[in-house]
Amino acid sequence: MKVGTDGVLLGAWSKVPSGNVLDVGSGSGLISLMVAQRNLNCEIDAIDIDQNAFLQTQQNVIASKWNSRIKVFNTSLQLFDTKKIYELIISNPPFFNNAYKSTDLAKNTARHTDELPFKVFINSVINLLAPHGLFTLILPVNESLLFTELALKNNLHINRKCLVKPNYQKAPKRVLLEFSFSKIETIEEELIIETEIRHHYTEEYRNLTKDFYLKF
Repeated sequence: MKVGTDGVLLGAWSKVPSGNVLDVGSGSGLISLMVAQRNLNCEIDAIDIDQNAFLQTQQNVIASKWNSRIKVFNTSLQLFDTKKIYELIISNPPFFNNAYKSTDLAKNTARHTDELPFKVFINSVINLLAPHGLFTLILPVNESLLFTELALKNNLHINRKCLVKPNYQKAPKRVLLEFSFSKIETIEEELIIETEIRHHYTEEYRNLTKDFYLKF
């Protein structure tokens, strides 16, 4: 599981309250490690259904200085057995609901919703989220409408929404979303990653992610 911009964005943008955190679909462990770095008063459970991703998360966690606060589980969200409730549930989830699938089974699991349909995902979040907790994720813009509609039907309200544009010329491709059980006025934001020049990053993107990129 490569470190991608989506994960970096989500890990940097999400608020990280003290308490229990659940990282759904941990991949390389990137988001769990970012969360651990940002708030020393949180305990993180990282889960991934794919065994190779689980092993990679585990390896990266063990090698980090935050390993005492991150536990890694090889399980699906549906089968995750815990009595905890979480102040933050964070996920760079499977998406591409109806997209063409590759022949790579691991990639399909990571990038499609077959193993974790939106309805099941939302129901699981509702059962695990603290009454005052936050649920954050990143989705393709075209998938976000269905997801937010299903979330709202289940009393999860959008508190913050950030449209992410690859550069000044292109339309938003991703959206960062923060949900809670509290119905408040939605804060709408926009973030542009690159300038007109490839690999030249905007000041706002640098400021958001500079604690995590050595080159910044």
